Parts: sequence; C-alpha cells; structure tokens
Amino acid sequence: MSKTIIISNRLPLQLHIDNKIVTSTPSVGGLATGMKPVHAANDSIWIGWNGVNEEEIDDSIKAKIDSTLLAHKCLGVSLTKKEVDEYYYGFSNTTLWPLFHYFLEYTEFEKHTWETYQVVNQKFANVILDTVESGDRIWIHDYQLLLVPNLIRKKRSDVSIGFFLHIPFPSYEVFRTIPCREALLQGMLGADLLGFHTYDYERHFLSSVQRILGYDSSFNTITLDNRSVKVDSFPMGIDYDNFHESAKLHNAKEKRDKSIIQQGLDKHQLDNDQAKLILSIDRLDYTKGIDKRLRAFEYFLEKYPEFKGKVRLVMLAVPSRAKVPQYQRLKKEIDQLVGRINGKFAEISWTPIWYFYRSLPFENLIDLYTSSEVALLTPIRDGMNLVAKEYIASKVDKKGVLILSEMTGAANEMSEALLINPNNFEEIADTLKLALEMPEKEQIKRNSALQKRLKRYNVDKWATDFMEALKSSTHHDKRYTLQRLENQSRTNLVEQFKKAENKILFVDYDGTLAPFEKLPENAKPTSKIFDVLDTLNQQENTKLVIITGRDKMTFDEWFGYKDYTLITEHGVWLKQPKKDWELLERVDNKWFDAIAPILESFTDRTPGSLIERKNYSLAWHFRNVDPELGKNRSNELKITIQQLIANHNLEILEGDKVLEIKVSGVNKGKSASKMLVDDSYDFIFAIGDDWTDEYMFKELPETAHTVKVGLKKTVAQYYVDDTEQVHALLKEFVYL
Repeated sequence: MSKTIIISNRLPLQLHIDNKIVTSTPSVGGLATGMKPVHAANDSIWIGWNGVNEEEIDDSIKAKIDSTLLAHKCLGVSLTKKEVDEYYYGFSNTTLWPLFHYFLEYTEFEKHTWETYQVVNQKFANVILDTVESGDRIWIHDYQLLLVPNLIRKKRSDVSIGFFLHIPFPSYEVFRTIPCREALLQGMLGADLLGFHTYDYERHFLSSVQRILGYDSSFNTITLDNRSVKVDSFPMGIDYDNFHESAKLHNAKEKRDKSIIQQGLDKHQLDNDQAKLILSIDRLDYTKGIDKRLRAFEYFLEKYPEFKGKVRLVMLAVPSRAKVPQYQRLKKEIDQLVGRINGKFAEISWTPIWYFYRSLPFENLIDLYTSSEVALLTPIRDGMNLVAKEYIASKVDKKGVLILSEMTGAANEMSEALLINPNNFEEIADTLKLALEMPEKEQIKRNSALQKRLKRYNVDKWATDFMEALKSSTHHDKRYTLQRLENQSRTNLVEQFKKAENKILFVDYDGTLAPFEKLPENAKPTSKIFDVLDTLNQQENTKLVIITGRDKMTFDEWFGYKDYTLITEHGVWLKQPKKDWELLERVDNKWFDAIAPILESFTDRTPGSLIERKNYSLAWHFRNVDPELGKNRSNELKITIQQLIANHNLEILEGDKVLEIKVSGVNKGKSASKMLVDDSYDFIFAIGDDWTDEYMFKELPETAHTVKVGLKKTVAQYYVDDTEQVHALLKEFVYL
C-alpha cells in the first residue's frame, strides 16, 4: 500500500535531551497543525531536521533520538552546526527569505552558503530515497527545500511529488537577480504539483519559468520535454474550530480561572471603560513592517489627539532568527521606537504601547484575540498571515475590526477587513480612526462573512484539496498517449536495425542532434556530434540523412566535406556523398522583396528577434524575445502577412520559437519520401523535435520507426527526452 511522505525543514515535534534521556513535545504552528490530519493517516511519515546538531550526538543518543522520532512516525535528517548555519541561517534566510519578500537590500549571495544549501537538500533527498517506494506520494514544504523535488525525480519516476511554498514567490524582475535562478526553478519543477497561497505568486512563478527556462504553460500546466507540471493556488487556512471553541471556553471562565494576562486586561478595561485595545502580533521580522506600524501609530496619535488615553497598542513581537544581523538591528530599532513613543505620549495613568518581546502560549493568544477591539496587521510582504484568520475566528460575538495589509496573502480572501497600504501612514491613521468608531452592526456584518468563509476553507480543507490535486496529477500527463522509447521497445528497435539488410536514417539537427542556442550560428556541431555521426555513417548498408530547415551555406560549411547525405531548407537542397548540391524543388525567392520589409519592421520593434535569410525562405526567430511579447508578435506577424502569402503561393512553417515563410508544398516529408524511391529499405527510421518534422513522420511508410524528441503532440510512435538520449540511442545502432 502506498504511503504519504511529508518533508519540511523542521519536524512537527521538538526534542529535549537531559542526562541522555530523550523526550519530545509537539510543535505549535501553522504547518504542524495543517499537516496533522495528513500525518495522522495510517501510512505516512514525516521527514525533517531532528533539531540537534551532529556534534552534540553520540551513538547512544542517536539511537534514542531515532527511536523517539519513529514512535511519532518521523525520520530525522542529521545536520552539522556548520550546515545549519550556512544552509538555514545563511542561504535560506539571508538569500532566499529577503529576496522572495522583495528586500533586495538585505539579500546576500555567498557561494559557500549556496553550496551548503545544495548539500543539505541532497541530504534530505537521500533520506527520502531510502524510504520511498513505488506509488508513494511525497509532499515537500517551503523555501528551504527548493531543490529536493528534482533530486527525487531524477532517481524515481514512479512516485507523485507535491511541493508547497509558504512564502511569496517574487516577480520575475526580482527573482531573475539571484545567480542560481535556473537551478532553483529546475529543482521545483521536479514536482508534479506546485502549490502557492495566491494566484499572484503562482503567476509570478509561471512568468519566471517561461522567461528564464523557456517552458510554455497553458491553463496553469507547464509542459516540459518529457512530462507536465501542474501549478495551482491553495490558500492555507487555520484550525477554525479550535480557535472558535477555545474562545468560547475562554469567555465562559470565572475570574479565578483566568490567566494573569487576562486578569490584567480586565483590570485595564475596568479602570477605563472607554479604553480600547489595538492588537499587533508578529514574529520579529523586517518583512512584518513593525517599525512602520509603530511610526504609523505615532502619527495616528498626533493626527487624532482625542484618542490619547483611550487606546493602547498591545504589541507582541515573537523572537525570530536572533543570530541573523538584520534581526538584531531590527530588535534594537523596535526597542528604541517603543521607548521613544511611550516617552513622548505617556501620561500618569496611561502608556500608549504595551510591548512584549517573547512567545506566548496558546491560552494567552486567545486572551489577546478576545480582548482586543482592533487587530492591526501591516506586513510589508507576507505569504499568508494566519494571525489575521485566528483573530477573526476568536471573535465569538463577531465584534472587532481587522485592519490588514493588502500585501498579505490573506488579503485576497478577507476583503471584508479594512485593507491598507502598509507604507501609507495617512491611510493607516485614518483607518484606525474608522475601526475604533465603527458601529457594532457593521462589525458583525463584516465578521460574519469572514467567519463563514474561514470555517468552510479551514486548514483541513487546504490539506485535503492539495492531496486530492496531487493524486490526480501524475508524472506523465494523461493527455499524452505517446510511448517513451525505453526498455523492451528500445531493445526491439535496436535489434530490428541490426537485423535489417538495408537501412536509412533521417535525423533532424537543431533540437535533435544539437540543443538549441540563443543565436542559431552558435549551434555548431561538436566533436561529440561528429563522433556519433561518423561511426553511424560507417555502418554497413546504412544511409545517414541529416534533414534540416537550416540554409545550404551553413550546412555546407559544417558538413559539406563529410560523406553524409544532407537535405537543407526543409527539402529545397540535396547533397549526396561526394556530389555537388542539387535543387530538389523548383522554387524562387522573388517574393523576398514583399515579405522581408515586414519582417524587418517586426524585428525593429521586437527586441531579441532576428531574421535568418536562406536561399529560398525567410525565418523570423523569436527565441530570445520576452515569451509573452514573442507569442503576441508572432500572432500579429501571421495576420499581417496572411494576404501576401496567399498571393505568392507561400506558407508559414511554425517551428520552435520561429516562423518560416517558404514556398508552399516544400517540406521534410516530401523530400524524405523522394529518398525512398530508388532503393528498397527494410529499416526506415526518423527522429526530430518540432512541427517541421511532423511532415516527415506523416509521409514515411507505416513501417517506419518514428521518434519525437520531447513529450509533445505528435504522430510519431515514440519519444525520447532530449538530445543526450538521441545520442545514446544512435550509439546503440552501431555494431560493436
């Protein structure tokens, strides 16, 4: 029976080692809570760092740690102190965290931390690979493990992999600044399903994949060379019933049963029945905008002095990443701001800010949620912000006002809250006044709608939706019925080749023998390509035909001195071994003067595009153009020249990021068929990567063996993944 494997940086429990006795306590937090029902399922296991540095563990303790973890269906990843410092505090939190939250001024890129990040991601992958079995479902979490999906995919194609990012994914213009951008995207694309909190993050990711890696997407599905990846948004919820029911129990408590904090809050309200509490809860992080929030509150008191003595900001800042210098500086700044504001406005019986720098247990969070008339949450960037949802869920009487930054993921779901720009002090001050004076009827109306939504889409629903989406996603897109050329089918093909008495091989060049380059002239044949072709061409009773859309002049320079058969410009020119070039088709280029100026106009206003002039065709390349712009301009170009094409008996051949205008009726299929007229072949083979090769696959006899490079829509019988696999296959045709 298949199992579910959950992977995160930390496990859902904390280990305590005292006198060589190992105990554990459950972790508290959104992920630990959200994944609880998934983890509680029968066949599941959670993999993460065990929380203890390798240097602190001897063999006897390690066995006890492993046993304790296993009792809670967990497996630990062992990390050294150096690895934790460089992978977690280093690359994860001084490179990825600030970059993904748009704080480029805090983003540092150090080669050694990136290398350690790669090493640690491999460590996580190794533990997974030692555990995973065919048919298992794997769910990887967050920015610390971006490389893990592909590390697993490379080794196991028989498992489903999901990945969820719990922080924002930045826009392409921001993401492109990181040097290892390609590796991070390729790492994530190892998954079958990629989840984000919001559509905006999803859109940014798709844009980066398209612009950096060149993969197209349609209906949130990215088409890779050999499979497809689904991308979707799943806004994370909270354990709504837990917060709501806990608030009910809290409100029903007798005075003697209340916490010390609640008794203090009650006393404050008794001393001044008009006083209102404004709640602020965050981890102490520069992304949360705590410093701006304090300055905005200061401005509020200056602009609306009538609220002095009547409101108090209750600020809870939970310690976070105290080892990171930016956090140390932020702590100092917050301390100074609180002191200055309190010193500036304090009265004998009133201080404007109550400031707590510590974490509080769940019971005290409920105290604060239920006692505060307003929640002021103003992050500069935040993946979701579950505090906003917890505050609303705790409002049993539906009274209270949520002021929420529009830069949070939660803002997309919580439109009934008062949404503000966290950088606009004027707006925050005015919104605070609006919140403090809002009629109870309006509060109840807004919160009723919010609670209904939060209760319906809670954390269980979030986890269930993701897992259901993962189950329906497979590492092969079901739209493709194409068979991969591997195992028995590959063996059979090679055996048929070796048994045949007369063979012909049609091999495309760009995207088949050679990978695509940004500039067409850079795709010159390498010694590796020549080695494959030379050896194959020397095989007895074997005719090798390189068939391409390239121009005659280029191929003559590259291959003219070789004894290969060459067909260029999709079938216009033919060069047999030891013979001169000859025309296969009666064509002319008199129409160039009508079409070329239009192509030049499009090239001038489409940065990155270029024109390739062949003897009898014109090609407009847009591989180096912004993907969206290239797609739009290519469609516009087709419409623009439509009438001219009809008038000159031309056609447009659409290749991979190229439009080629040529005389109608000239194609690889027609030219390949001509090569079969004079000889009788008992083995016909054709391989290519784009739409121009489809003509060849269609025209060749049904007995031909046809192979597509990449998993794409095709009439070919089989597919291989890439040029490396093309070379490997052609080498197998060689007699040993």
